[in-house]
Amino acid sequence: MRAEAIFVPVSVLALWTGVVLLMTGVRRILAVRGRRVSPRAFRLGESPEVPDDVAVVNRNLMNLLEMPVLFYVVSIALYITHHAGKGAVVMAWIYVGLRLLHSWEHLTSNRVVRRLAAFSLSNFVLVAMWVRFLAKLL
Repeated sequence: MRAEAIFVPVSVLALWTGVVLLMTGVRRILAVRGRRVSPRAFRLGESPEVPDDVAVVNRNLMNLLEMPVLFYVVSIALYITHHAGKGAVVMAWIYVGLRLLHSWEHLTSNRVVRRLAAFSLSNFVLVAMWVRFLAKLL
């Protein structure tokens, strides 16, 4: 397996983040145009005036811009140090799969326990990627 394969799951997650960013903008515009919320409600980000169906997409976007940053960093670090082998790529795919599952749950039925399970498992995988990376360096 080529080391560059680590960038396929990285790219999938980055593209998904772009999709959620687009969804956020569309939902905000539609809410304002539909007079469900004033544009002023977005002056400082979110406010209590923002409808739940608009706020949830923005919150999901924030989730995709938090912990995944550490995923992007470890993936690049694995590649640069020539440790992006099959195991690292498999772990990267598991992480991305869990993050996609988390987003899907958040943006659809939004069952908190299922969403938390996907989120927690993804974080365990992320920590395991970092431990693996450090072990390879030592």
